[in-house]
Amino acid sequence: MDVVDGEMKIEKEYDQGFRVEHEGDDHQGRLLDSSKIKKKKQKMATRCDQQYTTPSPPDLPIKFRKRIRALGGSDIALVIQKCLFKIDVSSGHNRLSIPFNQIRQTFLTPQETEFLNSGDNKKKCSEMEVMLIEPFLRRGTISLRKWEMKKASGSATSMYVLVGQWNLVAWRNALREDETVQLWSFRINSKLCLALVKRKAKSNGYFVEF
Repeated sequence: MDVVDGEMKIEKEYDQGFRVEHEGDDHQGRLLDSSKIKKKKQKMATRCDQQYTTPSPPDLPIKFRKRIRALGGSDIALVIQKCLFKIDVSSGHNRLSIPFNQIRQTFLTPQETEFLNSGDNKKKCSEMEVMLIEPFLRRGTISLRKWEMKKASGSATSMYVLVGQWNLVAWRNALREDETVQLWSFRINSKLCLALVKRKAKSNGYFVEF
């Protein structure tokens, strides 16, 4: 995938102490001090690890619960709470990553897991079309896939991703880098559905609804 290749390139260039920036049709490269790279990585790790050192994640807001109940939904569960990286809101990537090591509890049935692992729908990745309730309660659909992200080192990281209409979801709900979001799962007649909630951090470490 082009996205994967792009991420591999970025990682490799940072490891060499060099970053390439693109602005329009102009291409400008500039050397980065290794200490600056280290500080950047530490900052990214700190701001996104804070959500694991804070008290238990806040519950699903009442207005979402009411919306889900009105649709006949049940089995509500928190899938992930994460801060958004630049790549999550980049229109050129059009996807929200859900890393396996950040998933809080199983949200797929064995059959759904097997399907996403199969790739038998004549695409590089099998995908599921699921209902998504957006932060402002708009209801739409989004595609769920499983990706194996290969790194420059040769190892791979497994994750689920939301694709397809993700750019539209991010734009419509004004999602920004560094914001914290939660992804919740629920079921309507056994069919998987998702809800996306924006959260805002308070000084005491707790999160409130955005």
